[in-house]
Amino acid sequence: MLNDATCFQNVYIVCGYTDLRSGIDKLASIIERQTGKSPFVPGTLYLFCGRKTDRIKGLVWEKDGFLLLYKRLEQGKFQWPRSASEVQVLTPQQFRWLMEGLTIAPSRTVREVSPEHVA
Repeated sequence: MLNDATCFQNVYIVCGYTDLRSGIDKLASIIERQTGKSPFVPGTLYLFCGRKTDRIKGLVWEKDGFLLLYKRLEQGKFQWPRSASEVQVLTPQQFRWLMEGLTIAPSRTVREVSPEHVA
């Protein structure tokens, strides 16, 4: 399920280190504190990563309660932004990159070209 985020309207990552021993209430309070927004938004996934970057937690409000997700990689690590107290919105492409163990901000990308500049 976490490899495909098409069921979510928004995906946010909470940058920096999060104590993954934290439960739903603590993670919800982190969202409120760092974003100033309510975590009670259906269809919004918030992702957290601890010091061991081979595991993440996700928190989703489902109108009747929270869903807590946990993913641990058997090999490899997530490339997690570590700038503390930052929350970033992820595009669907960035989410796929993150789940594949790639960085969400590649240093080199292929630039789009407008047709009038090609020929």
